[in-house]
Amino acid sequence: MEAVREALYTDGISGLRGAFSREWAAAMRADLDAAFAAAIARPGGAVPRGPERYYVEIHPGQLRGYVDLVTHPWVTGVCEAILGPAYQIVELGFDVPFPGAMNQPWHRDFPSPAATYEGRTLTSLAFNLTAVDTTLEMGPLEIAPGTQWEPGLDFTDQMFPPESEWPRYAALAQQKLPQMGDISVRSALTIHRGTANRSQHARPVLVLGVDAPGAGHAALHDQLVTHAEHAALPAQVREHLVCRVVDRIEPIVQKHTIEGLLMGTP
Repeated sequence: MEAVREALYTDGISGLRGAFSREWAAAMRADLDAAFAAAIARPGGAVPRGPERYYVEIHPGQLRGYVDLVTHPWVTGVCEAILGPAYQIVELGFDVPFPGAMNQPWHRDFPSPAATYEGRTLTSLAFNLTAVDTTLEMGPLEIAPGTQWEPGLDFTDQMFPPESEWPRYAALAQQKLPQMGDISVRSALTIHRGTANRSQHARPVLVLGVDAPGAGHAALHDQLVTHAEHAALPAQVREHLVCRVVDRIEPIVQKHTIEGLLMGTP
């Protein structure tokens, strides 16, 4: 895991090609499509992240390959190497840029903690898995390597750098074109943006959020599992999953809209 650690501490992103089969990724796509159809039909189920772009949080039981994902040796190895043996799985969701989605403003996913901009320690990770073979026309993720260390205290909401800085990020930008079965991991503090989807296809991307103890992002989410689901999980998963164990699963009403992402640029 030393190479992954070096990549996360330099570029802010790393990945593993072919971590899962294409069949596994196709099943994930079917689950995400079903979850989106249910979420868009209820208030607070699918929140906008810009024109023709949504984010949906789901419960572990909505993803049939959930245990495969959170027990994958590469995933668990990265979490332990970067976040420590007591890492916490705090979020499961997906982004969907549809045809017509525009360029997002450059941003990070939440404000940087002092442990990162002063202590040079990463306290959270975002794993991403594409549900399609990504092409340039679909609006791939652009990431500005090395920017996870910028304090961002003067950013709007400590997340959105001023437009005067956008050309600098654009000059650094790398476009990522993952294929079905690939998995990536990044610091959500690395400045990035989704780009315009000029294709005729949606581009769903699964997001798994993991924290070091004390990072605090679990407070923004509310993962639910039933008693039966919890009992069926491997002990390794129960040890790390931050969730409520309930008699009946309730649909997620997402807790906040990120206002800065509601506008897009051509």
